[in-house]
Amino acid sequence: MNKVGAGGGPAGGAFGVGLGGAGPTVAAAAAAAQRQRALLQRADADITSLLDNFSHLLKAARINEPIRNAQEEFQMEVHAARVVQAADSLLKLVSELKQTAVFSDFKSLNEQIEQRVKQFEKHNEESDCILGTISEQAAIALKELESHYYLSLHKNVDLDSAQITTG
Repeated sequence: MNKVGAGGGPAGGAFGVGLGGAGPTVAAAAAAAQRQRALLQRADADITSLLDNFSHLLKAARINEPIRNAQEEFQMEVHAARVVQAADSLLKLVSELKQTAVFSDFKSLNEQIEQRVKQFEKHNEESDCILGTISEQAAIALKELESHYYLSLHKNVDLDSAQITTG
């Protein structure tokens, strides 16, 4: 009864937020897994404390004998304070999880952006190399074509026919 929603239910799945980034290192993944286990243990402890103190509070709320009412009232105050403390701890845990999710998402987003920039820079360098090679090949081909043209019979025929028409 004390473990309801603490491990396997919907509340347990919320602790994996921000862990599925693109290509985390082994050390970062191990640290994230350890942090997740610590947060799950903390949530389990807070929920267990909350439920135990609430059940003790309900037990102490029963009216038995007038003499014991002062003692039971004190116990009720103690258990109520512990319930509030456990609830406050859970609220702090939720806030910490939200901050972790937001900051780790920005961190993974920045890492992905940096990876894409590196990929684009690599593609840019490869494209420059390919364009340089194409330029060199085109220059060599153009020189060959020019040399063939100037050595060919067609050039001489064109020049002779141009001289005949002008002369």
